[in-house]
Amino acid sequence: MDMTGAQWRKSARSSTNGGACVEVADNLAGVVLVRDTKDRDGGTLAFGPAGWQAFVDLAKRTGPVG
Repeated sequence: MDMTGAQWRKSARSSTNGGACVEVADNLAGVVLVRDTKDRDGGTLAFGPAGWQAFVDLAKRTGPVG
C-alpha cells in the first residue's frame, strides 16, 4: 500500500503519559491508517472509511478500556 502523503496526527483519545498512543492518517482516499506512536515502523493497520467510522462510533459509546 502506498502511504506517500499520509498526514499523521495523534489520536485525541491517546494517553498523555507515554502509554497507549496511536496516530491516525485519514487524508488518503478510501483508507484510514493507524499506527503505534512509539513504534512507527512496527506496522500499520488499514481500515475502510465505513469500518473506521463504525469503530469510532462504538468507542464513543463504550468509553475507555482499562
